Amino acid sequence: MGKFLPAGSSRRLMAAVVVGTALSALASDSKAAASGPSTDAVSDISRYCQACWRNARLHPDSWQDCTQEVIVRLLQTIEPDKWTSLLKQENEDRKEFLRAIDAVKKRTQRARKGSSLADEVADRRNAPEAARNELHEELKNVSHRILSDRQNRILRMTCDGWSIPEIADELSTTADRVSDEKYKAIRKLRKELHG
Repeated sequence: MGKFLPAGSSRRLMAAVVVGTALSALASDSKAAASGPSTDAVSDISRYCQACWRNARLHPDSWQDCTQEVIVRLLQTIEPDKWTSLLKQENEDRKEFLRAIDAVKKRTQRARKGSSLADEVADRRNAPEAARNELHEELKNVSHRILSDRQNRILRMTCDGWSIPEIADELSTTADRVSDEKYKAIRKLRKELHG
């Protein structure tokens, strides 16, 4: 079965199974329901987690997986009958809950950071020479009228596959400054091209 699932799916599937099993056991066994987390507690935790994911600017597609991972961590560290107090009282259990959220958030951000670098700018160094020349020509036709020389240079270097830190080193400035200039240049170009 594992060979038909995308990478990482088996872990999420296991988390879903664990959470589903825990919740179904709570619903079917009144004794467990009395001592375990109520569906309200799980809903409150889920809503709290979603607010955390939104504030951390995680992609909404990852929210459910992140929340499930937090719940799995809670199942491992905090007795389910104490879940109702996680959002109400400052205690060790709440600290553990917040640590679980933080760990999941950081892991997801690290994973996103690695993949978003590839999404931010395609590596044009591996593109055919003709494609790079065509991109430079299009850029030259439009940009010389509306962009500063510095913004033009930053965009050309970006098209050639230079990273923001590499451009900053070359221009003897900070990466934040280059990123800001690049953003403004792209915004100007979009406005010019799309009216």
